[in-house]
Amino acid sequence: MSDERSELDRVESRAHLLPEETAAGSDDPEAQAEAILTESDVREDRNMAPDTVLEHRTSDQTVTPSEPPD
Repeated sequence: MSDERSELDRVESRAHLLPEETAAGSDDPEAQAEAILTESDVREDRNMAPDTVLEHRTSDQTVTPSEPPD
């Protein structure tokens, strides 16, 4: 159930349209988000070495800001 909930959270989070997507319009943002995430997952899996462990991080976990935020 936890994996299913996290997948629903991923889709819901991605369903918030980006400005360029809003301008183009979307009849079903959740279906669009699910398709985008599925395609992204396939690309990630295809490009991994056999013994690689895939980690998902946000940019604030991986990048040290060079300047303080405004």
